[in-house]
Amino acid sequence: MKLIFGIGLFLSLSLLCYAQEIYKESMSLMGSDFEITVVSENEQAGAQYIQIAVDEIKRIEKLISSWDQSSQTSEINRNAGIKPIIVDRELYNLIERSIAISMITDGAFDITYASMDKLWKFDGSMTSLPTPEEVSQSVARVGYEKITLNEDEQSVFLKQPQMKIGFGAIGKGYAADKAKEKLMQLGVKGGIINASGDLTVWGSQPSGKAWQVAITNPMDKNHAFTKLPIMHGAVVTSGNYEKRITLEGKTFTHIIDPRTGYPSQGILSVTIFAEKGELADALATSVFVMGIETGIDRINQLPNVECIIVDDCGKIFTSKNIRINNNEN
Repeated sequence: MKLIFGIGLFLSLSLLCYAQEIYKESMSLMGSDFEITVVSENEQAGAQYIQIAVDEIKRIEKLISSWDQSSQTSEINRNAGIKPIIVDRELYNLIERSIAISMITDGAFDITYASMDKLWKFDGSMTSLPTPEEVSQSVARVGYEKITLNEDEQSVFLKQPQMKIGFGAIGKGYAADKAKEKLMQLGVKGGIINASGDLTVWGSQPSGKAWQVAITNPMDKNHAFTKLPIMHGAVVTSGNYEKRITLEGKTFTHIIDPRTGYPSQGILSVTIFAEKGELADALATSVFVMGIETGIDRINQLPNVECIIVDDCGKIFTSKNIRINNNEN
């Protein structure tokens, strides 16, 4: 699902001695469409800031990519069941936080999901359902508890041969966080890192107003069911309504429960609001897998995290601090 955001009027701030404007560029990064928006005093500075963000995102991709055979992540995967791999502190800490999110979500989020065989295909090529035995074998190598971390050595070991880790459900959020951090350190007063509709936001528009984030209605993608002002934090939406297949009279969607190997059911979209894109990214998928009741209960226990869920009948559910205004204007 793509989120829509309004950028308002280009107004000067009376507190500054020069006009601030919005500059943005679109590009392909991490296999996804990114749009980077910054508030800056001129076009040249804006372009420089955007390039700094791009370089930081590319650096993160190099670190966490499981496709790049030279990455530390690929080295960890190649040595599953063989030996621990010493990694950079940054990657070690990301894996450590990923395990913590797995524990919070009872395994609904799990970076070892990459170990699963690709039994489910949503490109129209599937003609029959996988057998229970195939599904069981597929998830046999999955399980965050099979990752061993050694703090003293700063090493990572996957206990079981053929295990793999992957950061597809957290990587874009983490990269956006790091790009935002870099730009804030340079004094960029406001901006948005938009990773295929997943937004990481800071500061304000040149007018001083908050950025406006519109949450699209998955039952009618041409309209939003609410708009919310955001000045700092991340907004990530996962949608389960575009990639789907119908086999044997049943419809299956593409978000898979890593614990069972079967597609999640009952939810069309989940939007997470959190301070960090990394956490929002991970939780958006996790709530799908946990389901409405458990998902909202878990979100309500987390500080500074909120969610909006739309079920497959179009009914809206929210965490305790969200108030929906259904007026699009």
